[in-house]
Amino acid sequence: MDITIDIDNPVPQFEQLIEQIKAAVTSGVLKAGDALPSIRQLANDLELNSKTVAKAYKLLERDCVIETKGYRGTYVHPKAKANCKINLQEWTARKLGETVAELREAGVTDSEIRNAFAGAIGRPAK
Repeated sequence: MDITIDIDNPVPQFEQLIEQIKAAVTSGVLKAGDALPSIRQLANDLELNSKTVAKAYKLLERDCVIETKGYRGTYVHPKAKANCKINLQEWTARKLGETVAELREAGVTDSEIRNAFAGAIGRPAK
């Protein structure tokens, strides 16, 4: 698997890494159960900060594209190919956009929307 990070690309480096791993899974280069390099190793190979790779791995794990098995390493999730089709960031942006549009139509000001959003983010999850 060849991963290249373009430092001149406006897309954040962790997102470039996520997209390239998802592309490798979708194309079959990476298959369910394949081992991935450790965070430290991949960071060294790509000359990235290990926190950048850790963030990408965390988001890929959240999306069930990869799974970490403790000290045994990180592997491609058994359902990774299907899970690559889901983009939570796009879904979240779409849902928030729809909600903001609905609130504006009801006459709610942007300031009121921001205050309500900040309050909702600050509340503990149910």
